[in-house]
Amino acid sequence: MKKIIPFFLIAAVVFSCKKKTDDPEPEPDPPATTTGASTKIYPDTVWTSTGTGPQLIFQFKFDSTQARLDNFGNPSTVAAGNGAYSPRFNRMAAHYVELAQNDLTALGAGKVLYKAPETTKGGANAIDFSQSTVVRQGVTFYSIPLSQVTAGTYKWLRLSLSYQNYDIPYKANAIPGNHIGNGTLASFLGFKTYVEKYKIKTQDYVPSSAVGGPNTTHAQGYWGFETNISGFGYYMLDGQASSGATTVVNPNFANSPIPAGSCVVTAMFADNNGTAQPLTITGSETQNIIVTVSLSTNKSFEWHEVNADGYYQPESGEYPVDMGIRGMIPKVQY
Repeated sequence: MKKIIPFFLIAAVVFSCKKKTDDPEPEPDPPATTTGASTKIYPDTVWTSTGTGPQLIFQFKFDSTQARLDNFGNPSTVAAGNGAYSPRFNRMAAHYVELAQNDLTALGAGKVLYKAPETTKGGANAIDFSQSTVVRQGVTFYSIPLSQVTAGTYKWLRLSLSYQNYDIPYKANAIPGNHIGNGTLASFLGFKTYVEKYKIKTQDYVPSSAVGGPNTTHAQGYWGFETNISGFGYYMLDGQASSGATTVVNPNFANSPIPAGSCVVTAMFADNNGTAQPLTITGSETQNIIVTVSLSTNKSFEWHEVNADGYYQPESGEYPVDMGIRGMIPKVQY
């Protein structure tokens, strides 16, 4: 039987949406699990292309040392009164992939490569989390035969991030000795997401009534937190970030704005040294092109502090204010 930890008796409160070490390697993944008819909890599959021949391959990299940016691509610091961690990332999912030729290419007017399944089961149109592909660093999250990509030169990558899962430290003052432990946070970054149930770390979790309950469409910034303290048991909590609180970096906003509430992160293609290098598709490729999508996790989990000691403390009423990725560098390897 699961125990509810007394120090966390804030129930499932709806909240608004210091780096300790560099990101270590993720721990071994739990087994892939299916809940109900079709709900993927931790799908562990490499994206399978629908065609043959040389591929355009996309993979994630999580980098806590990459520049921390704001919505417009400018350097950003942690707001006064807030704390922030560089989380240890476990998994990420993308909902939309687009190549844009130049600065004036409007959203959707480039080469749209991929759009994940959506549903209206919860009312409004939303990402269907049960069909999302959630992958680790270095695993292909999308690939397409180069023969199916329009030949040309592309300056920008647009990537809509839909889900992330990572570990963060926390402090529990009500536990003897002021317990400091690690918890796992899952957050949904897409414009809207339909969530039946999901696994935060090891436990299945159904969205609480405070955020609409199960089978509900959630706005950008819905999150769930899980921890397990020896001798006390599991505790799980969820909440909803406030509208517009999630950082979505788009340095080209003046020329090509992104709708509010989406999570379409935009960045110029670069080489492995970070120097701008447009992606060029000739149509006569004989080898794969790999794009490593390097995401800045530099203090990407930001919360409002009540006790200004640099530790996230839910028991004290501290709550997440921003969980957005803090920048993107798509690095091209021919």
